[in-house]
Amino acid sequence: MICRYCGSQLKHEFIDLVNAPPSNSFLTKEQLNEPEVSYPLKLFVCAKCFLVQINEYKKSGDIFGQNYAYFSSYSTSWLDHAKRYADMIVHRFGYDSNSQVIEIASNDGYLLQYFQTKEIPALGIEPARNVARTAQAKGIETIVDFFGLNLADYLVAQSRMADLIIGNNVFAHVPDINDFVAGMKKVLKKDGVITLEFPHLMQLVEQTQFDTIYHEHFSYFSFHTAGIIVNHYGLDIFDVEQLPTHGGSLRIYLKHKEDKSKKISDNVSALSAKEESNGMLGLPYYEDFNDKVNKVKYNFIKFLLQQKMKGRKVAAYGAAAKGNTLINYCGVKKDLIEFVVDASPHKQGMYLPGSHIPIVNEEHIREARPDFVFILPWNIKEEIMQQLEYIRKWDGKFAIAIPEVRIF
Repeated sequence: MICRYCGSQLKHEFIDLVNAPPSNSFLTKEQLNEPEVSYPLKLFVCAKCFLVQINEYKKSGDIFGQNYAYFSSYSTSWLDHAKRYADMIVHRFGYDSNSQVIEIASNDGYLLQYFQTKEIPALGIEPARNVARTAQAKGIETIVDFFGLNLADYLVAQSRMADLIIGNNVFAHVPDINDFVAGMKKVLKKDGVITLEFPHLMQLVEQTQFDTIYHEHFSYFSFHTAGIIVNHYGLDIFDVEQLPTHGGSLRIYLKHKEDKSKKISDNVSALSAKEESNGMLGLPYYEDFNDKVNKVKYNFIKFLLQQKMKGRKVAAYGAAAKGNTLINYCGVKKDLIEFVVDASPHKQGMYLPGSHIPIVNEEHIREARPDFVFILPWNIKEEIMQQLEYIRKWDGKFAIAIPEVRIF
C-alpha cells in the first residue's frame, strides 16, 4: 500500500481493528440469514507526510451509493452548528445575493437551507442519490455526483465558480485527495474562501477515539498534514478554529496563494506549534495506539458483562457509524445490548451490521425501561441525555465508552 497523497510506501501500522462490515450497511430482517461481507479495518501512518489512512477496501461509489443511510438533519445539535456557521461566515465575508456558495457533500440540505433563507445562491454536490433528493425537495439545487477535477471543469465551463466552498466532514471521505484538492483550487474564485471541517487526528489519538475509524473515512488528518496537502495545490491556510464537534474537529480557512487580501491568523502558527510540541511530527506519537484501544475494549466488555450478571437491561442510543465500530471490535451482540434506538426512520426496523442488534424507535425505551442507555454517538451526549431525561424516573442511567466507560 502506498500513501494516497505523497506516494510513499506505507510500512508503519497505526491500528488494526481486524475485520468489520461497512458501518452504514444496515441490514433488513431478511438479510440476517445471508452471508455478510467484512473488510479489513487496518490503518497505516505515512513516515513522510504523517497522513493516517486506510486502503480503499470498499469503493466510495459503493459506500455512498443509491441508499446512503446518514441524513444530517436528524441531529438538532448539528443543525444548530450549521446555522451558527452560516450566520458567522456571511457576517465575516459579506456574502449576498451576488455570491455563489458551493457545498461539497451537502447531504440533505442541512446547511445550505440557511444560505437559501438569506437569498444567497447555493449549490449542493452530493453523491448519494436518495439523500440528494431530500435536499432537492427543499428547493436546494443539488448535483448528484462526486466532486473532483472533472466536476470542477464542468462548473467552470458553466460559469459556476465559487465565492465560498464548504466541505464539512468530507475531506476524510475522499479516496483521491489530490484530485479533490485540485478541483477545489480550480473552481474557487480568485478572492474566494474554502472552509473544511474534519475530525482532528490529535483528538483521536489523545482521547482514544478509535470508534471514529471506519471504512468511509479513508484519511485522518493532523493540521500539519492538511497544510502540506493544500499547499501543494496552491492553497494557503489563513485561519483555523478548534471545534468541539465530533469529539474535537478543525475548521480550516483556505485561500489562493496569490490572494494577498487575507491576513494569516496567529491561530495558524499556534496550532502548528502545539502539534509539534505534542510530537505529531514523529512516528513515536503514532505507536502503541492499539494498546490504548484494547484497554477501552476490555473495560467496555467488562461493564456489559457485569450488568448482565446482575440481571440489568442495557440498551443503546444512536445507530451511528462510530457505534458500529465500537460494538463490532468488542464483539458485542444483542445478548449484551438488547436494542439501539435511532431518531431516523430510515434506520428504524433495520439491524446493525455485524452485531445484528435491532434498531427501533424511541418508544422502546419507555416500554423496556432499561437500567442503562449507552450513548454511542458520545459527541452529542448532552443533546441525547436532555431528550431522554425521563429515564431518571425509573433510576435509569446514561453511559459512554469513549475515552473510558463513564456513567451519568
